[in-house]
Amino acid sequence: MILANLSVPLLGVVDTAILGHLGDSRYLSAVAISSSLLAFLYWGFGFLRMGTTGASAQAHVNTNASTGLLIKALALSTLIALFVFLAGYPLSDLGLSLMNADDTLQPIARSYLHIRLYSAPAVLGTYVVVGWLIGQQQTRWPLAIAVLTNVLNIALDFVLVIKLNLHSDGAAIASVISEYCGLGVALWSVRAPIRQVITLGLRHAWSYGPSLKQLLSSNVQLFVRTAALLFSFAFFTAQSAAIGQDQLAANAILLQLMMISAYGLDGFAHAAEALVGEAYSRKNRALLVSTCRACAKYCAVTAILVSAALFLLKSPIISLMTDLPAVRLLSSEYYTWLIWLPLLCAPSYLLDGIYIGALKTQAMQWSMLFCVGLIYLPLWAATQHWGNNGLWFAFSMFNLARGISLALLLPPRYVLNAPRHQA
Repeated sequence: MILANLSVPLLGVVDTAILGHLGDSRYLSAVAISSSLLAFLYWGFGFLRMGTTGASAQAHVNTNASTGLLIKALALSTLIALFVFLAGYPLSDLGLSLMNADDTLQPIARSYLHIRLYSAPAVLGTYVVVGWLIGQQQTRWPLAIAVLTNVLNIALDFVLVIKLNLHSDGAAIASVISEYCGLGVALWSVRAPIRQVITLGLRHAWSYGPSLKQLLSSNVQLFVRTAALLFSFAFFTAQSAAIGQDQLAANAILLQLMMISAYGLDGFAHAAEALVGEAYSRKNRALLVSTCRACAKYCAVTAILVSAALFLLKSPIISLMTDLPAVRLLSSEYYTWLIWLPLLCAPSYLLDGIYIGALKTQAMQWSMLFCVGLIYLPLWAATQHWGNNGLWFAFSMFNLARGISLALLLPPRYVLNAPRHQA
């Protein structure tokens, strides 16, 4: 799962690195703004992946229930993708204005955004399949899906952006093509349950697992939590844009680098989702506790190694991401915040996985709302005179608070009082 996750942010990192070498920071800045808006449209429905993982893990031993869950989740993702595509166009202008995009950036950002909207069915469908596979503890296929998607995206970026000189539009087209190819591999990976549906009939498969209404209602809390998280990133990008175009580009680079560490550390969160879900389905408290402790230990060690690597490789990393002098200077100036973020964020990543596996999503929702409303925004308001350092400080404390708040809820409610093993 670590290998699979590390390949996911490469799609954004490669776009960022290539656009960062074009000689004009407008393309990188415009893509940073559009990517934040796309995060609301796509990542906002990340509950399709998270909710499917928890339910799949708890239905792991029941083939019919697992198949029924997969078919219903795919149907739900298709309906949501249609909504995203139809709503994305009329809302794009409003979103760009809320992101403080100036007149020189809006046409570029709008074009990139409109192209990427075509990938909605592929993105959300892949979310469902990957979530189902993780819950079934089949983690090689998510790796194959992610690697194929990102290797193809890298190759297409070079052709469309550099060779054909399509700039940010080329990066968007490359992403759309890659995401549909990834969906193709994802559907191939679940051909056995799909074949079962074809053989036994859709009505038969639909009768097993949670109802579509239950599947949607049980994930409302995950949707609220994810929307609040995405607001924190979009707010960060909007405030970066308000500081200046070069600062926006530099912060976009640092955020992309942060996402690499986040996706890597999320490998332990995904492992926790599958194993905790299995422990709950078996009502085995000993397995639950040992899973949480093992994942926590290795997640902590990995976070330390990631921060150390970021510290040691500062100069080559920045040089790889951009050769624009002003953007490179600003990236270097605020790079220290990036070094600390893996250590600050790791607890929240792992605890999210534990809560998702147990399908205890209400605590995740309230924790996120608390951290955004009472930690992040007030700290940003109080430190505006620090400029970009104040923005990074508020963002860092927000991520630290996420882990602390979830940890305070975990021991009494979800570990010590977890269901005991029944022979």
